[in-house]
Amino acid sequence: MFINNFDPVAFQILSFEIRWYSLAYILGIVIGWSLCKKIFIKNSDINEKFDDYITYLIIGIIVGGRLGYVIFYNFSYYLDNALDILKIWQGGMSFHGGLLGVIISSFLFARKNNQNPFSYLDQVSLVAPIGIFFGRLANFINSELYGRATDVPWSVIFVKVDNLSRHPSQLYEAILEGVILFLVLMFFIKKDYLRKPGLISASFLIFYSLFRFFIEFFRVPDEQLGYLVLNLTMGQIISLLFVTIGTILFYLKNENK
Repeated sequence: MFINNFDPVAFQILSFEIRWYSLAYILGIVIGWSLCKKIFIKNSDINEKFDDYITYLIIGIIVGGRLGYVIFYNFSYYLDNALDILKIWQGGMSFHGGLLGVIISSFLFARKNNQNPFSYLDQVSLVAPIGIFFGRLANFINSELYGRATDVPWSVIFVKVDNLSRHPSQLYEAILEGVILFLVLMFFIKKDYLRKPGLISASFLIFYSLFRFFIEFFRVPDEQLGYLVLNLTMGQIISLLFVTIGTILFYLKNENK
């Protein structure tokens, strides 16, 4: 059993706090950008525009992640407290919302430059597990998105939550959605999936969604929502939608000669 009493603030400069969650975003973006530029991008046109694309990407992640949380997870509250939507520092970001933001921003950027949006989305998909890994570690440090009560030997007591021993579901996600998903996508690179733009993106949607659906069985659902249709969580319902989209996309892109 492990006692989690981490401080969500990594360090402080005067009255300015730097939180682990912010560092996770920064690390994920910087490492992902570096890997794409130095290793994964083979197309010179994409490589030339990639630095400009990052700006679109960051905006898509932040705006999409926030609006996704507002719409999918706490719509009734924000309907009555619209100004609170802007208070990102209070927490509340949705991965699926951020994913939609990335997709939209990628299509807008590619259209502006007369390029294939999947050439960019494939690159983001390859390095997204790195950002997810750091993000889930930050969730663990923050004692958020914690797991259900359990007596397994590796259980964790989140002091800021209660005194119950719980599944460290954030670490499960860091391993499956971060490490394992990254290795799966590296395997697909060796299978030359990058030769058909869209295959890597589709593979990411499929495997991330399957991993997320599975881990949600160990995670406490959002308090304001609880369990929904067929006793599934909102995360599981959205994951089913995305795995369907990913499967259709994979079929269409694989059939495209």
